[in-house]
Amino acid sequence: MDKPERTEDLAQLLARLKDHYRVTDSEIARRIGVAPATVNSWVHRKRGGGRGPKREALSALAREFPAFSEAEIFRAAGRQSPGPLSTEAEARILELYRGLTAEQQRITEAQLRALHDLNRTGQ
Repeated sequence: MDKPERTEDLAQLLARLKDHYRVTDSEIARRIGVAPATVNSWVHRKRGGGRGPKREALSALAREFPAFSEAEIFRAAGRQSPGPLSTEAEARILELYRGLTAEQQRITEAQLRALHDLNRTGQ
């Protein structure tokens, strides 16, 4: 998977977020459910060379600070944001899944779990 192109890194985005919302690292951490040291490490670029922030933390940033879109936050973190799933697409996927044998369903579920974990952890 190619990393998305970005013009602003997460530390720069967090600086803008803190200025816009007038919040501290500790307040951001409290609102998204991570340790203050975690946010501080993002601000000071001490994390992110390998895994980077978890998908859940990035999504929580977008939920708690809606002036910054999930796509913008994920891009700054060098990650791809999860795609939308329409009701129609979900129905099509479920119908396809129902047409698989029990063994094929097990394999498909394992593949989907691996992709989910890849997106969640960035590894």
